[in-house]
Amino acid sequence: MRVDFATDTGAVRRSNQDACKCGTFSASSAWVVVCDGMGGANGGNVASTIAVERIEELLKSKFSEEMGQNNIKNLVINAVHRANDAVYETAKEKPELQGMGTTAVVMLATSGHLHVAHVGDSRAYLQNSDGLTQLTMDHSYVQDLVNFGQITKEEARTHPRRNIITRVLGVHNAVAVDYSLWDFHPGDVALACTDGLTNYIDDNLLEEYICDHGDQGKILTNKLIEYAVKSGGSDNITVAVVNNT
Repeated sequence: MRVDFATDTGAVRRSNQDACKCGTFSASSAWVVVCDGMGGANGGNVASTIAVERIEELLKSKFSEEMGQNNIKNLVINAVHRANDAVYETAKEKPELQGMGTTAVVMLATSGHLHVAHVGDSRAYLQNSDGLTQLTMDHSYVQDLVNFGQITKEEARTHPRRNIITRVLGVHNAVAVDYSLWDFHPGDVALACTDGLTNYIDDNLLEEYICDHGDQGKILTNKLIEYAVKSGGSDNITVAVVNNT
């Protein structure tokens, strides 16, 4: 396994409220956490940083390659719940941070499988022999409109209310976490990103970038960020890639 990530403030924002950590447990197991904070410049930075660090801490302390699939599922979901608790409690203790929150997407690749947990509108994708698949469904106002057939996916990317998130980590004392399990074979590429990328790129173009640069994760992350910035870069942009080498 190889893991790479890149993050950028973008062309408009003054601070970067995204946070990302990733790594490998061994040559055959890897993990990624991507968060997009919200709640003002300070609050967003704090929320995403706390969430990423808490999830990293739990994954590193609890994961074992001998774990079964159900135990890994429980681990990644519990890691997001622990992060929610940490952000929520911090906001309670510091009134100036009240209402802060963050998205979260967690990917854990091991034993031929990719475990994905998420809250919010940061996304995970899988590129394999069948093409590109979006693994997560946004918890957002515009995604609800898409689901009800009121707008298309393309219209959602430019909708004026696309930044309204319907589920967020850290704002309430509990949060529902979506989870899915996917096959992850040698040659496959998994990608996690914030909406600073997906607001500018459609699936066809993203697939082109992955096909062209998927075996060079660092180049891929940098090129995707470069594209988003050139396309407007109105938000922070973070991209992380897991190559199943």
